[in-house]
Amino acid sequence: MHKPKHMPFAEAESVGLSDEGLAAIDELFREKIDAGRIQGGVTIVARMGKVVHFSTHGKMDVVNDRAMEPDTSFLMASSSKPLYAAAAMVLVDEGLINLEEAVSKYIPEFAEIKVAVPLKSGKDMYSKGKGKISDNYRLVPTDTPVTVYHLLTHTSGIPWFSLGSLTKKGSKGSKEIADDLGARVDRIASSPLVFQPGTQWGYSNDALDVIGRVIEVASGMKLDEFMSEKLFKPLEMNNTYFGLPKAKASKRMVLKGKYQKEALEKYFEVKGVVSTAEDYLHFNQMLLNEGELFGRRVLSQKSVRIISTDHVGNLFSRMDKGPKGMGFGFMVSITIDPDEAENGRGKGSFGWGGMGGTSSWADPENELVGVLMLQQEHGEGFAEAIKASIKR
Repeated sequence: MHKPKHMPFAEAESVGLSDEGLAAIDELFREKIDAGRIQGGVTIVARMGKVVHFSTHGKMDVVNDRAMEPDTSFLMASSSKPLYAAAAMVLVDEGLINLEEAVSKYIPEFAEIKVAVPLKSGKDMYSKGKGKISDNYRLVPTDTPVTVYHLLTHTSGIPWFSLGSLTKKGSKGSKEIADDLGARVDRIASSPLVFQPGTQWGYSNDALDVIGRVIEVASGMKLDEFMSEKLFKPLEMNNTYFGLPKAKASKRMVLKGKYQKEALEKYFEVKGVVSTAEDYLHFNQMLLNEGELFGRRVLSQKSVRIISTDHVGNLFSRMDKGPKGMGFGFMVSITIDPDEAENGRGKGSFGWGGMGGTSSWADPENELVGVLMLQQEHGEGFAEAIKASIKR
């Protein structure tokens, strides 16, 4: 058991959890490691603002036989999405962003964006991505502009990954624009939407780039600088970065052999968000506290409630193989019906996860925060173990 650097530590029994129940978490991950399913990870549980479980499991580097460390850096991938939502709501609190404003106010190229409508029924833009869209689709104007609200709720119609300028010729290759957020967003804006804004729920990584660019334009700051000033510093997220600094290279999770994932290795080479379990504990505890941590207010209570409220209703559950008993807020899923969701979390819990196994959530009903840091997607059983430790 490790002690947190900033948040208070408490015995499990003092906050209504059982030692035996939390010990099952360590056993769960020991079994996963012994079975060869994961290389290692870090788990944290906090209740009533106090850390009751902080464990490291397995190896952070198998080749060099390095044990997992509490401040190991993990690639957050889509687990970074709630950070973007929080950053956007900081600007809402400051009066610099209006959720109902058209994205074109910040990114003029979006004023002319079109929607691709299949020429034949049964065609799906998400399953295409090959050839020229114009051969199979006609482009129509949007019925309503894409708004900031649409971006944050995954209802914008922007595809999972942009189809680039497939309806146009001469677009730049992805390597040329990988490090330029503005250029990436210009390319996204030149590609059609796959449904009319607000009519469907469609998960979109590219929408994250667009909201990031809106944050830059509205704040007048680079995205990483804004996040650092408004979120990371006040929340003592001292090991969270856009791209791991060279000085921190020894702290990264190293996947080798059967554990290696090419995509994760590539992400470590670009400026994706990297963080630690303790840093994400701070972020989620701030949300659980409705915007405040360490005596510092980061978000208004109203903004946290907007983030953690279901905005899409059955649009989320109506997806093909969509999650049952769940809703969707601003870049977070929300447990509406715990019995139907069967995810081990209380009603109203909200959070998100990322490729490679990182996940975290705030559970207002049980006054809990759970943080799981893996780089293999085998974290099942963690939330259930926490739930089993709660004394009724």
